[in-house]
Amino acid sequence: MTITTNEAWQDLIGINADPPNMRDKCEQCKRPVVVCWCSALPQPPIATASQIVILQHPAEEKRSLRTALMLQLGLESGKCLVYKGKRFPNARNQAALQKLFDSSQTLLLYPSKDSVPLEQIDRSAGPYTLVLINGTWPQAKAIYASSSALHRLRQVKLISVGISDYIIRTQPTEGCLSTLETAAKCLAVLESQPELRERLVRPLHALCKYQLDNGAVEHQSKEFLLKNNQYPKSIGKRLGRLLNTVCGSANSSEEQQTIKQQC
Repeated sequence: MTITTNEAWQDLIGINADPPNMRDKCEQCKRPVVVCWCSALPQPPIATASQIVILQHPAEEKRSLRTALMLQLGLESGKCLVYKGKRFPNARNQAALQKLFDSSQTLLLYPSKDSVPLEQIDRSAGPYTLVLINGTWPQAKAIYASSSALHRLRQVKLISVGISDYIIRTQPTEGCLSTLETAAKCLAVLESQPELRERLVRPLHALCKYQLDNGAVEHQSKEFLLKNNQYPKSIGKRLGRLLNTVCGSANSSEEQQTIKQQC
């Protein structure tokens, strides 16, 4: 059978430019229904006096397993706000962030030489707004360096962070936490409610369990693999310096925890 040029053209223009959406997605978390973690969210969402503000590098939005959304959905509406950019404040969020940055009740979680342990903050003087920078360590450093408003905030750090429950992702060091875990730990301290951490990270547990049940494997940190001669490839200069400091030359547990939070 001969196909005319017109018939071929009609077939061509009838092709959908976008691939069909083959899997139903959850309206809330936007993940395929089969891997939705919404059933593990706190019900109702947790009401806190403290507020979390996340300054998110644009590249983080593309991560399929990002945890900031878990935090937003786990807390009462308005208690976790996310602003995107590479410098803050910027034209899109100037009005919202300037008032926040001018407040004495705003704290920045950042491991600088001037940061103090969050556990030592006077919680009776709260409630506080805690600012987190969401991105890789190079991205976080770049955001901080280009955002002079952040330099004026009171800076805090976590002393005891533990091991990440995000076991399907390779962390640089043993003390690196996901955004969700970091915020949950901080809220547990600020609210004087240790149980908050466990309640907020349940969606992460559900996500990891599904992945492990379907072929994923637990990931050890690069620090662990290097210590046990199991790291399969060479490491970059930045990571090498970080791991060398954490594994060998840090002089105190506080210094080590400060370095690890920089990942």
